[in-house]
Amino acid sequence: MLSTLRHFVKDKIYYQYIRSRFSAAAQISQRQLWHYYRQAAARGELPPLEDAGYRVFSQFEEDGKLLLVFAAIGMGNKLFIEIGADDGINSNAANWYFNFGFYGLFLDGNPKSIARGRKFYKRYPVPWEVPPKFVCSKVTAENVNQLIEDSGFKGEIALLSIDIDGNDYWIWDALTVVTPNVVVIETHNEFGLEDKVVPYDKDYFYPGKHPAYHGASPVAMVNLARHKGYRLVGANYYGTNFIFVKNGLGEALLPEVSVESVLRHPSVAAGYPSAEPVKDWEYVRNRFAPGT
Repeated sequence: MLSTLRHFVKDKIYYQYIRSRFSAAAQISQRQLWHYYRQAAARGELPPLEDAGYRVFSQFEEDGKLLLVFAAIGMGNKLFIEIGADDGINSNAANWYFNFGFYGLFLDGNPKSIARGRKFYKRYPVPWEVPPKFVCSKVTAENVNQLIEDSGFKGEIALLSIDIDGNDYWIWDALTVVTPNVVVIETHNEFGLEDKVVPYDKDYFYPGKHPAYHGASPVAMVNLARHKGYRLVGANYYGTNFIFVKNGLGEALLPEVSVESVLRHPSVAAGYPSAEPVKDWEYVRNRFAPGT
Protein backbone atom coordinates (compact mmCIF):
# COMPACT_ATOMS: atom_id res chain seq x y z
CA MET A 1 0.00 0.00 0.00
CA LEU A 2 2.78 2.43 0.96
CA SER A 3 4.74 1.53 -2.18
CA THR A 4 1.68 2.15 -4.35
CA LEU A 5 1.13 5.51 -2.70
CA ARG A 6 4.76 6.49 -3.29
CA HIS A 7 4.48 5.63 -6.98
CA PHE A 8 1.23 7.61 -7.21
CA VAL A 9 2.81 10.68 -5.61
CA LYS A 10 5.96 10.34 -7.75
CA ASP A 11 3.93 10.06 -10.96
CA LYS A 12 1.74 13.01 -9.96
CA ILE A 13 4.78 15.22 -9.30
CA TYR A 14 6.38 14.13 -12.58
CA TYR A 15 3.32 14.91 -14.67
CA GLN A 16 2.84 18.24 -12.90
CA TYR A 17 6.41 19.05 -13.90
CA ILE A 18 5.74 17.98 -17.48
CA ARG A 19 2.61 20.12 -17.71
CA SER A 20 4.48 23.11 -16.33
CA ARG A 21 6.64 23.13 -19.49
CA PHE A 22 3.66 24.21 -21.60
CA SER A 23 1.52 25.89 -18.98
CA ALA A 24 -0.03 29.31 -19.58
CA ALA A 25 2.72 30.83 -17.43
CA ALA A 26 5.44 29.20 -19.52
CA GLN A 27 3.83 30.33 -22.75
CA ILE A 28 3.23 33.89 -21.56
CA SER A 29 6.77 34.36 -20.23
CA GLN A 30 8.33 33.06 -23.44
CA ARG A 31 6.09 35.19 -25.62
CA GLN A 32 6.94 38.25 -23.57
CA LEU A 33 10.62 37.49 -24.16
CA TRP A 34 9.89 36.85 -27.83
CA HIS A 35 8.31 40.29 -28.28
CA TYR A 36 11.15 41.92 -26.34
CA TYR A 37 13.67 40.27 -28.67
CA ARG A 38 11.68 41.26 -31.77
CA GLN A 39 11.61 44.88 -30.66
CA ALA A 40 15.33 44.73 -29.88
CA ALA A 41 15.98 43.18 -33.29
CA ALA A 42 14.09 46.02 -34.99
CA ARG A 43 16.45 48.43 -33.26
CA GLY A 44 19.48 46.29 -34.09
CA GLU A 45 20.17 45.72 -30.41
CA LEU A 46 19.76 42.00 -29.74
CA PRO A 47 21.72 40.73 -26.74
CA PRO A 48 24.56 38.24 -27.38
CA LEU A 49 23.37 34.75 -28.23
CA GLU A 50 25.68 33.25 -25.61
CA ASP A 51 23.65 35.04 -22.90
CA ALA A 52 20.23 33.92 -24.13
CA GLY A 53 20.16 30.27 -23.11
CA TYR A 54 17.50 28.53 -21.03
CA ARG A 55 15.91 25.12 -21.00
CA VAL A 56 12.25 24.16 -21.32
CA PHE A 57 12.40 20.89 -23.27
CA SER A 58 15.92 20.94 -24.74
CA GLN A 59 18.71 18.83 -23.26
CA PHE A 60 20.73 21.91 -22.40
CA GLU A 61 19.93 25.59 -22.97
CA GLU A 62 19.19 25.41 -26.70
CA ASP A 63 15.54 26.49 -26.26
CA GLY A 64 16.53 29.97 -25.14
CA LYS A 65 19.16 30.42 -27.81
CA LEU A 66 16.78 29.29 -30.53
CA LEU A 67 14.23 31.83 -29.30
CA LEU A 68 16.71 34.63 -29.92
CA VAL A 69 17.73 33.16 -33.29
CA PHE A 70 14.14 33.00 -34.52
CA ALA A 71 13.47 36.48 -33.16
CA ALA A 72 16.29 37.68 -35.41
CA ILE A 73 15.21 35.84 -38.57
CA GLY A 74 11.51 35.10 -38.04
CA MET A 75 9.87 31.72 -37.48
CA GLY A 76 9.28 31.08 -41.17
CA ASN A 77 6.82 28.31 -41.94
CA LYS A 78 7.12 26.79 -38.44
CA LEU A 79 8.14 23.36 -39.71
CA PHE A 80 10.76 21.23 -37.97
CA ILE A 81 12.54 17.92 -38.45
CA GLU A 82 14.44 16.25 -35.64
CA ILE A 83 16.68 13.30 -36.54
CA GLY A 84 17.74 11.22 -33.56
CA ALA A 85 14.78 12.55 -31.61
CA ASP A 86 14.44 9.67 -29.14
CA ASP A 87 10.88 10.22 -27.83
CA GLY A 88 10.71 13.87 -28.91
CA ILE A 89 10.25 15.08 -25.33
CA ASN A 90 13.68 16.32 -24.24
CA SER A 91 14.36 17.70 -27.68
CA ASN A 92 15.23 20.86 -29.56
CA ALA A 93 11.85 20.95 -31.29
CA ALA A 94 9.36 20.18 -28.50
CA ASN A 95 9.27 23.70 -27.10
CA TRP A 96 8.45 25.04 -30.53
CA TYR A 97 5.63 22.57 -30.96
CA PHE A 98 4.01 23.06 -27.57
CA ASN A 99 4.57 26.75 -27.04
CA PHE A 100 4.83 28.33 -30.50
CA GLY A 101 2.61 26.28 -32.80
CA PHE A 102 5.30 24.50 -34.84
CA TYR A 103 4.60 21.18 -36.61
CA GLY A 104 7.05 18.57 -37.77
CA LEU A 105 8.68 15.19 -37.84
CA PHE A 106 10.50 13.17 -35.20
CA LEU A 107 12.79 10.46 -36.62
CA ASP A 108 14.44 7.79 -34.46
CA GLY A 109 15.50 4.18 -34.79
CA ASN A 110 14.37 3.02 -31.33
CA PRO A 111 10.80 1.64 -31.45
CA LYS A 112 10.35 2.00 -27.68
CA SER A 113 11.29 5.68 -27.85
CA ILE A 114 8.92 6.28 -30.76
CA ALA A 115 6.06 4.52 -28.93
CA ARG A 116 6.75 6.59 -25.81
CA GLY A 117 6.75 9.80 -27.84
CA ARG A 118 3.50 9.02 -29.59
CA LYS A 119 1.87 8.28 -26.23
CA PHE A 120 3.19 11.51 -24.71
CA TYR A 121 2.03 13.77 -27.55
CA LYS A 122 -1.35 12.06 -27.59
CA ARG A 123 -1.69 12.56 -23.84
CA TYR A 124 -0.73 16.24 -24.06
CA PRO A 125 -2.20 17.61 -27.30
CA VAL A 126 -2.15 21.31 -28.10
CA PRO A 127 -5.37 23.01 -29.16
CA TRP A 128 -4.12 24.63 -32.37
CA GLU A 129 -2.14 21.84 -34.05
CA VAL A 130 -2.26 18.16 -34.92
CA PRO A 131 0.34 15.91 -33.28
CA PRO A 132 3.79 15.78 -34.86
CA LYS A 133 4.68 12.80 -37.02
CA PHE A 134 6.81 10.01 -35.58
CA VAL A 135 8.75 7.69 -37.88
CA CYS A 136 10.75 4.75 -36.56
CA SER A 137 13.73 4.01 -38.78
CA LYS A 138 17.49 3.91 -38.65
CA VAL A 139 18.47 7.04 -40.57
CA THR A 140 21.28 6.71 -43.10
CA ALA A 141 22.75 8.87 -45.84
CA GLU A 142 21.04 6.55 -48.30
CA ASN A 143 17.49 6.83 -46.90
CA VAL A 144 17.26 10.21 -45.16
CA ASN A 145 15.75 12.09 -48.10
CA GLN A 146 13.23 9.38 -48.85
CA LEU A 147 12.15 9.08 -45.21
CA ILE A 148 11.53 12.81 -44.99
CA GLU A 149 9.77 13.16 -48.33
CA ASP A 150 7.57 10.12 -47.64
CA SER A 151 6.54 11.84 -44.41
CA GLY A 152 5.28 14.84 -46.36
CA PHE A 153 8.14 17.31 -45.96
CA LYS A 154 9.95 19.04 -48.78
CA GLY A 155 11.54 22.42 -49.42
CA GLU A 156 12.03 25.08 -46.77
CA ILE A 157 11.67 24.26 -43.09
CA ALA A 158 12.35 26.43 -40.06
CA LEU A 159 14.42 24.06 -37.93
CA LEU A 160 16.52 20.94 -38.41
CA SER A 161 18.05 19.15 -35.44
CA ILE A 162 20.43 16.19 -35.83
CA ASP A 163 21.78 14.19 -32.90
CA ILE A 164 22.45 10.53 -33.65
CA ASP A 165 25.84 10.00 -31.97
CA GLY A 166 27.65 8.93 -35.09
CA ASN A 167 26.85 9.81 -38.69
CA ASP A 168 25.44 13.29 -37.96
CA TYR A 169 27.87 14.95 -40.39
CA TRP A 170 27.15 12.50 -43.21
CA ILE A 171 23.38 12.75 -42.74
CA TRP A 172 23.45 16.53 -43.09
CA ASP A 173 25.83 16.24 -46.04
CA ALA A 174 23.40 13.91 -47.81
CA LEU A 175 20.25 15.88 -46.97
CA THR A 176 18.83 17.72 -49.98
CA VAL A 177 15.04 17.28 -49.85
CA VAL A 178 14.59 20.06 -47.29
CA THR A 179 16.32 23.39 -46.76
CA PRO A 180 16.33 24.43 -43.10
CA ASN A 181 16.72 28.02 -41.98
CA VAL A 182 18.34 26.91 -38.72
CA VAL A 183 20.37 23.78 -38.04
CA VAL A 184 21.31 22.41 -34.62
CA ILE A 185 23.78 19.54 -34.91
CA GLU A 186 26.03 17.60 -32.57
CA THR A 187 29.79 17.84 -32.98
CA HIS A 188 32.60 15.77 -31.46
CA ASN A 189 34.67 18.15 -29.36
CA GLU A 190 37.17 15.51 -28.33
CA PHE A 191 38.78 15.91 -31.76
CA GLY A 192 39.84 19.45 -30.87
CA LEU A 193 40.55 21.92 -33.68
CA GLU A 194 41.58 19.38 -36.30
CA ASP A 195 39.50 19.13 -39.46
CA LYS A 196 38.54 15.47 -39.47
CA VAL A 197 35.53 13.17 -39.69
CA VAL A 198 35.15 9.49 -38.93
CA PRO A 199 34.42 7.75 -42.27
CA TYR A 200 30.80 7.00 -43.06
CA ASP A 201 29.43 3.63 -41.94
CA LYS A 202 25.74 3.09 -42.63
CA ASP A 203 25.64 0.28 -40.05
CA TYR A 204 27.19 2.27 -37.23
CA PHE A 205 25.69 2.09 -33.73
CA TYR A 206 27.20 3.91 -30.78
CA PRO A 207 29.66 3.11 -29.20
CA GLY A 208 31.02 1.19 -32.23
CA LYS A 209 34.67 0.09 -32.13
CA HIS A 210 35.50 2.76 -29.54
CA PRO A 211 33.24 5.34 -27.85
CA ALA A 212 35.50 8.19 -28.99
CA TYR A 213 35.61 7.06 -32.62
CA HIS A 214 32.55 8.66 -34.17
CA GLY A 215 31.28 11.94 -35.55
CA ALA A 216 32.98 15.04 -36.87
CA SER A 217 35.24 17.64 -35.33
CA PRO A 218 33.85 21.16 -34.81
CA VAL A 219 36.08 22.53 -37.58
CA ALA A 220 34.92 19.86 -40.04
CA MET A 221 31.27 20.57 -39.20
CA VAL A 222 31.73 24.30 -39.75
CA ASN A 223 33.38 23.68 -43.11
CA LEU A 224 30.50 21.43 -44.16
CA ALA A 225 28.06 24.13 -43.08
CA ARG A 226 29.86 26.77 -45.15
CA HIS A 227 29.81 24.43 -48.13
CA LYS A 228 26.04 24.10 -47.74
CA GLY A 229 25.52 27.85 -47.29
CA TYR A 230 25.34 28.24 -43.52
CA ARG A 231 27.31 30.11 -40.86
CA LEU A 232 28.04 29.26 -37.24
CA VAL A 233 26.25 31.69 -34.89
CA GLY A 234 26.68 29.90 -31.56
CA ALA A 235 26.44 26.68 -29.62
CA ASN A 236 25.14 25.32 -26.37
CA TYR A 237 27.09 26.01 -23.18
CA TYR A 238 29.21 22.88 -23.51
CA GLY A 239 29.97 23.45 -27.18
CA THR A 240 28.51 20.10 -28.21
CA ASN A 241 25.51 21.29 -30.21
CA PHE A 242 26.41 23.88 -32.85
CA ILE A 243 23.79 26.33 -34.14
CA PHE A 244 23.95 27.33 -37.82
CA VAL A 245 21.82 29.85 -39.71
CA LYS A 246 21.32 29.95 -43.48
CA ASN A 247 23.30 32.73 -45.12
CA GLY A 248 21.18 35.72 -46.03
CA LEU A 249 19.03 35.47 -42.89
CA GLY A 250 19.67 37.93 -40.07
CA GLU A 251 23.35 38.37 -40.81
CA ALA A 252 23.57 41.82 -39.21
CA LEU A 253 21.99 40.54 -35.99
CA LEU A 254 23.59 37.09 -35.95
CA PRO A 255 27.12 37.37 -37.32
CA GLU A 256 29.33 34.38 -37.86
CA VAL A 257 31.41 33.39 -34.83
CA SER A 258 34.61 31.39 -34.64
CA VAL A 259 34.86 27.77 -33.59
CA GLU A 260 37.20 28.73 -30.77
CA SER A 261 34.65 31.16 -29.31
CA VAL A 262 32.11 28.38 -28.62
CA LEU A 263 34.60 25.87 -27.21
CA ARG A 264 35.54 27.66 -24.01
CA HIS A 265 33.83 25.44 -21.45
CA PRO A 266 36.35 23.51 -19.27
CA SER A 267 34.76 20.21 -20.28
CA VAL A 268 35.99 20.67 -23.86
CA ALA A 269 39.70 20.51 -23.03
CA ALA A 270 38.99 17.88 -20.38
CA GLY A 271 37.59 15.63 -23.10
CA TYR A 272 40.63 15.72 -25.39
CA PRO A 273 42.43 12.77 -23.72
CA SER A 274 39.50 10.46 -24.46
CA ALA A 275 40.34 10.66 -28.19
CA GLU A 276 44.02 9.83 -27.74
CA PRO A 277 43.51 6.05 -28.21
CA VAL A 278 41.96 6.63 -31.67
CA LYS A 279 44.09 9.55 -32.89
CA ASP A 280 45.85 7.44 -35.54
CA TRP A 281 42.76 5.66 -36.83
CA GLU A 282 41.27 6.37 -40.26
CA TYR A 283 39.70 9.80 -40.83
CA VAL A 284 38.44 11.93 -43.69
CA ARG A 285 40.45 15.13 -43.41
CA ASN A 286 40.09 18.66 -44.80
CA ARG A 287 37.18 17.70 -47.05
CA PHE A 288 35.75 21.19 -47.40
CA ALA A 289 38.57 23.20 -45.87
CA PRO A 290 38.89 26.72 -47.30
CA GLY A 291 41.25 26.75 -50.26
CA THR A 292 40.96 23.03 -51.00
